[in-house]
Amino acid sequence: MAQVCTHIDQIQEVVPSAPGCEECLKLGESWVHLRICLTCGHVGCCDSSKGKHATKHFHATNHPIIASFEKGEDWGWCYIDQAELDFSE
Repeated sequence: MAQVCTHIDQIQEVVPSAPGCEECLKLGESWVHLRICLTCGHVGCCDSSKGKHATKHFHATNHPIIASFEKGEDWGWCYIDQAELDFSE
């Protein structure tokens, strides 16, 4: 049975906080893939990156949903419900 996200109502229209991972840019580090918080627009790096800043942002803020910030990708993830979201429709 597919997981269901119960936090869709918390998605906002957001403006990206930076052109890359906000924390990695400040630290002069690199990242693998980018994620954007759909509550506030924070751009952080994925869990395959050294900093794991998108997940750290979730733990600091409890903002539940991120989306891929990579060109051509239209999926998201709800940390709380552990559910993948399809934004292609």
